[in-house]
Amino acid sequence: MALLNGLLPQADIPAPLHDALAEAGERLHDALAMADRVAAAKAGDDESAQDDMPSAAWQALAEPRRAELARVVALSDFATETLARDPSWLPALDADGELDAPPSRETLEAELAERLNGAEDEAAMQAAVRRFRRLRMLGIVWRDLCRAPRGQAGEAGMWATARAVSELAEICLEGALGWLERHYAPRWGTPAPRGDGSPQRLVVLGMGKLGAGELNLSSDIDLIFAYAEDGETQGGRRELSHQEYFTKLGQKLIAALDAVTDEGFAFRVDMRLRPLGDGGPLVGSFATLASYYQDQGREWERYAMLKARPVAGDREAGDELLAALRPFVYRKYLDFGAIESLREMKRLINREVKRKGMADNIKLGPGGIREVEFVVQAFQLIRGGRDTELQLTSLAAALRCLATLELLPPEVTETLRVDYAFLRDLEHALQAQKDRQTQTLPDTVLGRERLALALDMEDWPALVARLEEARGRVREHFDAVIAPPEEEDAAVACEDASREELGALWRLELTDEEARETLDSLGFATPAAAHERLGKLWQSRAVASMQRIGFARLDALMPLLLDAVAESEAPDMALERVLPLIEAVLRRTAYLALLRENPDALRQLIRLCAASPWIAEQLARHPVLLDELLHPATLYSPADKEQLADELRQALSRIPADDEEAQLEALRIFKHAQVLHVAASDIVGARPLMKVSDYLTFIAEVVLEQVLAMAWTHVTRKYGYPARRDGERTSDDASFAIVGYGKLGGIELGYGSDLDLVFLHDADPRGSTDGAKSLDNAVFFTRLGQRIIHLLTAVTPSGSLYEVDMRLRPSGNAGLLVTTLEAFADYQRQQAWTWEHQALVRARAIAGNPALCERFEALRRDVLGQTREVEALREEVVAMRRKMRTHLGSSDQAGRQGVFHLKQDPGGMVDIEFLCQYAVLALGAETPEMLTFSDNMRILETLESVGRLPADQARELREAYLTYRGLSHRASLAKAGSQVEIADIDAHRQRVRAIWAQWMQEDDASR
Repeated sequence: MALLNGLLPQADIPAPLHDALAEAGERLHDALAMADRVAAAKAGDDESAQDDMPSAAWQALAEPRRAELARVVALSDFATETLARDPSWLPALDADGELDAPPSRETLEAELAERLNGAEDEAAMQAAVRRFRRLRMLGIVWRDLCRAPRGQAGEAGMWATARAVSELAEICLEGALGWLERHYAPRWGTPAPRGDGSPQRLVVLGMGKLGAGELNLSSDIDLIFAYAEDGETQGGRRELSHQEYFTKLGQKLIAALDAVTDEGFAFRVDMRLRPLGDGGPLVGSFATLASYYQDQGREWERYAMLKARPVAGDREAGDELLAALRPFVYRKYLDFGAIESLREMKRLINREVKRKGMADNIKLGPGGIREVEFVVQAFQLIRGGRDTELQLTSLAAALRCLATLELLPPEVTETLRVDYAFLRDLEHALQAQKDRQTQTLPDTVLGRERLALALDMEDWPALVARLEEARGRVREHFDAVIAPPEEEDAAVACEDASREELGALWRLELTDEEARETLDSLGFATPAAAHERLGKLWQSRAVASMQRIGFARLDALMPLLLDAVAESEAPDMALERVLPLIEAVLRRTAYLALLRENPDALRQLIRLCAASPWIAEQLARHPVLLDELLHPATLYSPADKEQLADELRQALSRIPADDEEAQLEALRIFKHAQVLHVAASDIVGARPLMKVSDYLTFIAEVVLEQVLAMAWTHVTRKYGYPARRDGERTSDDASFAIVGYGKLGGIELGYGSDLDLVFLHDADPRGSTDGAKSLDNAVFFTRLGQRIIHLLTAVTPSGSLYEVDMRLRPSGNAGLLVTTLEAFADYQRQQAWTWEHQALVRARAIAGNPALCERFEALRRDVLGQTREVEALREEVVAMRRKMRTHLGSSDQAGRQGVFHLKQDPGGMVDIEFLCQYAVLALGAETPEMLTFSDNMRILETLESVGRLPADQARELREAYLTYRGLSHRASLAKAGSQVEIADIDAHRQRVRAIWAQWMQEDDASR
C-alpha cells in the first residue's frame, strides 16, 4: 500500500466504513502499481520518466483533495472501479478543475467531437462515447458527493448535479447522431429538404427527467424520434424513404448509447413513450404524430408530454412539433379531469409497490419523489392551458411558478422543493454507489452507512428520521391536491338521504313514490316536478350519447349536486336554474370534473344560481366562468381599476402579440369573469351600490383601453401612422380619444349596459398615413373607429364584449363616425340641441391620448359653462322629459294597477338625472364647480355644497336615486325588468315629484 501512503485519510470516514475504504485502497493500489509498470516499460531506461509515473501524480494531490478521494471511494464503488480502470483520469480531472466545477458545454462538445473524429467505425464510435461518458460521470459523482452543505436545494446542490447529467446525455446524443449521419451518408444519402427548402434531420425529443433537464445519476433516457416531412433520401448508393432512413438512423442511435460493450454502456434508452409504445413505429412524421395524439392520445400521454423537449438533432423543428402538440397537452380550460388520470396512475403504482413490497422505494413509495412530481404536474395539466407560465418542463421552475401564481402557498412550494431535493439527493447517493438505477433503500449495514455519510447525517437512524419527516410532508401535500374529494371530507353527505340514495334518485332507480319522498325530505316544495326535471335530463339524448368517461363524471357529480341544492333556501328554484348549466357542459366534461373535484366550487355555484337567474344564465352561456368559483376570496371581492389592468396585462402577456383572435377571446373571458365577481359581491351584499357601478365602469374602461390598443396596432400595421398637426409621426401617440356618454360617462354602468361612445381625433385633417397603403387621415380614423366597434361587438362562442351606441356623436347616425376635436367643438357651440348639451353633462374621456383627453375635458367645461336663458332652457328640458315619459313610461292602466317604472315614470330616475343636467346647464356659468363631475351623485353633492339645493332635498334626491339604482341592479340580476310596485317606493317617488315641480315649475297634475 506504499503507493497510497497518506492518500486515503480515515479521519472523516466513520468506523463502519473503514473496511470498505481499505478494500477500495487495495483495488486502487493494484491499479496504480499496474499503471506504473506499464509506464515504466514504455519509458525503458529513461530515468527522468520516473517522475511521470501515475502514482507520482496521485501523490501530488493536495491534502483537501486526498480527503475528498477517501470520501468518494468509501461511498462509490463506481468511482473506485473507474479510477482503477484508468488511474490517469484523477490527476487530469484535478488539473482541469473538473472535480470542483463542471466544464462548459462548449468544452465538452469540443472534446467529444475530437474523440469521435478519430472513430472509423461504429465500435470505435461507441467506445469513444462510453469512455467520454464515464470520465464525465466520475467528475459529476465526485462533485456531488463532496459538495457542502449537503441537502441544500440551491443552484450548487442537487439541481446542479441533475442538470450536469442531463447536459452530458444531450451532448452524447448529439455527438453520436452527427457521427452516424456522416458515416452513413455515402450509403443511405441524406433526407430531402422540407417544402420550404430547409434541411431535415432526425428530431430527438427527450422525455421524463431528460426533457426536464433533471436526470438522476443513473437514469434511463426516455426518447421519442420524429421527422418533419415524408420524402426520399438523396445522394446515397440507394434511395430510402424518410420513414426507413430515420428508422435505421434511430436504431443506430439507440445502439450507440444503449448497447453493452467492453466499455459498458453510455445511457440506457427507453423508447416506450412513443405512440403505441413497443408496438408502434420507432419514428413518425410530424403529420403522423399530430394525427395520433389528436385522435388516439391517452391521458397518460398528456402527462408524459409535459416533459417533452428537443434534446438532439433538429431542435428548431422539434420546437415546431411541440407547438403543434401543445393543445393536446394543455387544454384551454381548467382541466380537472386530469386529476382523475393522475389518481388512477398513482393507484396502479401503489398496487405495484404493495405487490412487490416496495415501501422502501423512495421514488414510488408513499411520500416519494413521484408524489412531488404528481402534485406539480397536476397543476400543469389542469391550469397550463390558461396559465401558460406553467408550460415548463423543469419541475424546479414549475414549483417557483406555482408560488408566483399563488396556486400554492410559498411555504408549501418551499417545503416541497426542499423535501424533493432531499429525496433526489438520497437517490443520487444510492445510484452513485454502483452506477445502477435504484431507488430502494439498502438493507445492508454498509449500504446504510454509506447513505448516512453521503447525506452528512450522524447515522442511519438519523437519516431514517429525516426521511420519514420529508415523506410525511410530501404525502400530506399530495393528498391535499390529488386525493378524491370524499377522502378530504368524509362528512359530505346529505342529512336525510345517503349518497347512494341520491345516486339512485338521479338514475331513476327509485319508484315515483320513493323519489318524491326523498325529494320531499330534501326540502323540495314540488318534488314531483323536480323528479320530472331530473328524469328529462337522465333520459335526454345528450346524456345517452355521452362517452364512458364523461358519463362517469356526470354520474359522480349528480348526487353531490343534489346534496348541495338541498342546502339552499329554495331547492326547486336552485335545481331549475343549475340544470341548464349541467346540460350546457355535457360535452365539455372537464367542467363536470371541476365541480366534482371541488365541493366548495359546487356550493358557490348553487348559491349564485339560487340567488340570480342572470348569473345562472351567464354561467350556462359561458361555462369557462366556472373557473372563477374556485377562488371565493376573489369571487366576492372585485378588483379595483389598477388590479384589473394588471390582471388583463398578465392574461394577454401569455398570448402571442400577433394572435388577435386569441387576445380578443381572452378579453371576453376577462370581462365576463370580472362582471361575475361584481355580481357575486352584489348578491351577498359585500359591496355598496356605488361601488358596484364603479367596478362595472372600471371593467369597461380597462377593456376599452385594451381594445383601442389592439385596434391601433391593427390599422397602423396596414396603413402606417397618421400625420399629426405638427407634421410629426409617432407610434405611441394615437391623437385619438374615446369619450364615454350616458352610464359609462356617469360612472353608473349596470349589468348588461351598452356603451354610449363618441370618437375624436386631433391629427392633421388634411394629412395622410405613412404606410405602403396610405390613407387620408379622416379615412384612417374612420377605419380605426370601425375596428374598435367590431372588436367590442363581434359575437363568438364566448359572446361579445359590449353593445355600442354611437348615436350621441355630432349629427347622430348621419354624422361622421370620428370627428376632429375642432369640428366637435364647433358643432357643440353652433349646432347642438339642448338635449345634446344635457348628454354632454354625463360625458367623460375614457381612453386615448392623454393630452387630447384633457383638451376634451376643457372643451366640455367651456360648452357647459356658457350663459343660457334659464326660462327657455327649463322649457326645453321639461318638453324633452314629457316626450320621454309619453314614449317610454308606464301606461295609464299600469299606473292604476300600482305599477311604477323605475326609470321613466314621474318621480323616477330620469327625473333626477334631468334635474342634475338642468342644474349644470343653468348654473354652470356663474358656479364653475358644477362643471367638474359627470355623475349624478356628485352633482347633487355639489349643488348642496354651493348652496343651490337645500340639504334635505339633496339628501332626499340621493337616497331616492340610490334606492332606484339598487332596485334596478337587483332587477337585472333577477331578470325582472324595471317595473316595481308603487307601494315599495312611494315615499321616494312623491319627494322627487315635489322637488321636480319646484325646480322645473311644472304642475304635477300635468305629469
